[in-house]
Amino acid sequence: MTLLLSMAAFALASSISPGPVNLVALSAGARYGLRASLWHVTGATLGFTLLLLAMGLGLQQLLAQWPPLKTLLHGAGVAFLLYMAYGLARDDGRLDSGKAQRAPGLLSGAAMQWLNPKAWLASLAGIGAFAANGELSLVGQFAALYFVICYLSIACWAYAGAFLRQYLEQPRRMRLFNRGLALLLVASALYLLLW
Repeated sequence: MTLLLSMAAFALASSISPGPVNLVALSAGARYGLRASLWHVTGATLGFTLLLLAMGLGLQQLLAQWPPLKTLLHGAGVAFLLYMAYGLARDDGRLDSGKAQRAPGLLSGAAMQWLNPKAWLASLAGIGAFAANGELSLVGQFAALYFVICYLSIACWAYAGAFLRQYLEQPRRMRLFNRGLALLLVASALYLLLW
């Protein structure tokens, strides 16, 4: 039971803390509402769970054997964060703009996790701490537990965004909100470059 509690605490700490996927969930909740943003939440949760399973089933050994691959993934993650920040900073802030906009969906949520440096670090650290030997039952338990906690954590961010929606209906406020999120993403990218 102690191992499961440790796994749950790790999953909660790494899932609920601010990161690119959570910031997009917050923004999606504010822009599109909770129901529409739950597709992103589901995709991000599935994407992370698959990444965690891949790490547990041997991807971590591949990364250890090929350091350039790890460097390439790190660079792609930083570039992705900057791309997302640029998109948020450029947003006009209108919730009801004439162009048909779609909330981030299932596939984009899943893909985000595979490009998210925080997800890679969390899955590497989690597997290293709880299932380093690749024992299938431990990897499966950790992934199942992480799935539930990850979903609820990202959904909390989407809910917070949906709650803030009433305060962000003015385009100026939404632009400021999105630019603040963009700055957080740039700060994350800079941190990763220096790390």
